[in-house]
Amino acid sequence: MKNLDGKVAIVTGSGRGIGREIALLMAKEGAKVVVNDLGGSSDGAGNDTKVADEVVKEIKDTGGEAVGNYDSVAEFESAQNIVNTAIETFGRLDIVVNNAGILRDRMVFKMSEEEFDSVISVHLKGTFNMTRLAAPLFKEQKSGRFVNFTSTSGLIGNIGQANYAAAKLGIAGLTKITALDMQRYNVTANAVAPFAWSRLIGTIPTETDAEKERVKKIQQMTPAHIAPLVAFLASNEADDVTGQFFGVRGKEIVVFSQPRPVRSTYNSEGWNIESLASVKGALKNSFTPLEVSADVFPYDPLV
Repeated sequence: MKNLDGKVAIVTGSGRGIGREIALLMAKEGAKVVVNDLGGSSDGAGNDTKVADEVVKEIKDTGGEAVGNYDSVAEFESAQNIVNTAIETFGRLDIVVNNAGILRDRMVFKMSEEEFDSVISVHLKGTFNMTRLAAPLFKEQKSGRFVNFTSTSGLIGNIGQANYAAAKLGIAGLTKITALDMQRYNVTANAVAPFAWSRLIGTIPTETDAEKERVKKIQQMTPAHIAPLVAFLASNEADDVTGQFFGVRGKEIVVFSQPRPVRSTYNSEGWNIESLASVKGALKNSFTPLEVSADVFPYDPLV
């Protein structure tokens, strides 16, 4: 008996990289997989159906069951087609992995409206679309798994990724509310922040020695490191794990803290600028440092 026998999974953006590894492992664990991939470039342009078809063939060649889908998650109607593909081909849906994404990195003072909107549409709106369309099915059958992809760009911070960070932190919030809304129906929702070399990460500039060193570290971490945690969260073994944010960094798995009050101050007369200035020093000890992901994870990947 395999861990995902009898389950039907949709993995968005699964033609390459992290999504591909997830789709392959889920199929190996017995799931029937909808391999969704638009077949676009790292910035979302273009369409190539063979990207998904090659993964489907790889799954079938090893005795698994899979079907390709080439719709975009960013539009509600096309996202419905992805869900319909699962129902029409395999008769049910049990797992949705929201992995599809694009990058349009730019400093916030240079970022265009289109660059912001396109990243939000694929990551955040796309995750909502798939969640909204699968949730009624999960509610009716009183079971289901959502595994969403967040990022330390949102949870911690990275330079030049205002659009991506906004989308990924939004996904964290969406994941939390989905977990709360669906808990009574035995449906879980969790988010994973991956550290892995992929074609999206391959767009990171490598002009300075620091940038080259950062990329060198990331290249040690492969998409295959991410897939086991996702498969676990989709299995019955994780039926009591929900509303959590994980990180995978090589062979290291991280559980991220979530915002909670760390210090408070009270003034019976209310506050003004002067009184707030007088307590700033006491509060400042509890401020979160302005850091990027590399500051929080300065050590070499454990691979």
